[in-house]
Amino acid sequence: MKINKINDEISVSEQIHVDDLKIIKDAGFNSIICNRPDNESADQTPQEIIKSAAESVGLNYYFIPIFPGQFTQQAVDEFNQIFLEKENGPIFAYCRTGTRSCTLWALANRDKMSGNEIIEQAKGAGYDLSQLFL
Repeated sequence: MKINKINDEISVSEQIHVDDLKIIKDAGFNSIICNRPDNESADQTPQEIIKSAAESVGLNYYFIPIFPGQFTQQAVDEFNQIFLEKENGPIFAYCRTGTRSCTLWALANRDKMSGNEIIEQAKGAGYDLSQLFL
């Protein structure tokens, strides 16, 4: 697992496994968001297993599944609500590659930051979101 830091509030990554949760907790995260629907691939750990393991190490767990290319306003609103209610510490989000999690963050922040700021922060984490702001 590679943690891709977007900014001090959020980092994203590809699919995680149960063994990664203690590392995530020890890195200072208090909350985790799964943006990957179950059953996308045979080797994917089901989100209920990740949820149980996350809660057992003291992480808050949220599930906002995003199907590729299908970002709903409800998902954006749920994501924003998590940030409003979050405890101290950054949030960790994951999906298959981290791109959906990064894109959801970008959509949730489009009214709070300029497009250039979002593109630059995403780029610093290894994601090209320039197509969102054409």
